[in-house]
Amino acid sequence: MYPSVFLTTSGRGGPAHPTPLERFNAAPARTAEAALLTCCRSRRWAGRLAAHRPYPDLDALLAAADEASYDLSSAEIADALACETPPRPAADTPPAAHTALRAAHAAYESRFGHAFVICLDGVAPGEQLDQVLAGIRFRLGNEPDEERAVAADELRRLARGRLARTVHEVHFDQGGATEGPDSPSVAV
Repeated sequence: MYPSVFLTTSGRGGPAHPTPLERFNAAPARTAEAALLTCCRSRRWAGRLAAHRPYPDLDALLAAADEASYDLSSAEIADALACETPPRPAADTPPAAHTALRAAHAAYESRFGHAFVICLDGVAPGEQLDQVLAGIRFRLGNEPDEERAVAADELRRLARGRLARTVHEVHFDQGGATEGPDSPSVAV
């Protein structure tokens, strides 16, 4: 039997299984914050989103995530960026592409002091490597202040995509959050 906090009505008068968002809304604050930290490594961002639950729908949650991202200080963005890792190419990527990608990442990190971040949501897997390389090449021409703003926006977009996936793929319960059997990594 489900705890009563997890029961909802299906609109037909009887109980139904809770939706992923209802489970997220009902999860203990520490559980929600831990899951949110996998989306963006800012404690203030995660704490703010967890504290403002319940969210009526995913759009409201994503809007709150955007607002919390825009409110992060430069230091908080720098801390979150420091926890990011560069997107990894597919396993079947040729060695020369791995070398080119490592060199591009090294040049970017040397110039800006943090990992290159780019949101690849909606980009076909076969086009992601080209998108990353083109993004690095283009953004290397940015001034440091301009690139901080671009990186912060990419971080916001990454967090938004990760959040949508996390709410749908992580099983929230009274004891904690666990990934579902088909949950992909949320590293990129």
